[in-house]
Amino acid sequence: MVTTTPTPPPAPEHPTDVLPVAGKRAGRGTGAVLLVGGLVGALVSVVLLLDELALLADPAYVPSCSIDPVLSCGTIMRTEQAAVLGFPNPVLGLLTYPVAAALGALVLGGVALPRWAWWGLQAGTTAGMLFVHWLIAQSLGVIGALCPWCTVAWVATIAMFWGVTVVILRAGRFGGAPAPLRHHSWGLAAWYLAIVVAIVATFPAWAAGLVGLA
Repeated sequence: MVTTTPTPPPAPEHPTDVLPVAGKRAGRGTGAVLLVGGLVGALVSVVLLLDELALLADPAYVPSCSIDPVLSCGTIMRTEQAAVLGFPNPVLGLLTYPVAAALGALVLGGVALPRWAWWGLQAGTTAGMLFVHWLIAQSLGVIGALCPWCTVAWVATIAMFWGVTVVILRAGRFGGAPAPLRHHSWGLAAWYLAIVVAIVATFPAWAAGLVGLA
């Protein structure tokens, strides 16, 4: 009598604790966005924090990004919105952007991040995106000024949120089948355009002056 050893079932394509990313190119693209966005956000946070500390030491100090009545970091730095948790907002950037940059470097290098890392990125970038939009509303609707460096951080944060969300949607982790999302960059472009339109609508005379129409 011949005994046969049962064939073990095939190993899963992806470990259960790893979030699969559809396509190495797409995954590394998101890694590049996280790396660049994190580094840019960290740099902006350093510059803003140094300016805020200088302003605290000397109320007459003019921050490097105070250019005109609309592009005026100094105006924003003197408001309560500049220190939501009781300390300058750039401190939050120094605590979070480097983490995103480090994880982005790993993804760009081909490392398969565990699922919890992607969910952490999703939670962090979502919180950052919501905070950015609160700051946008405060800048346009309450303070009446823009911080040039802050707008750079806005762009970086929204791009990181978009990239991470696309990865998780492609993996089908929000429920349902994985979504291909082939032309998702158009959605991001429309998002940025909506912010630009809001800025122009808030400061029409200033915006017209930038393009020589005033």
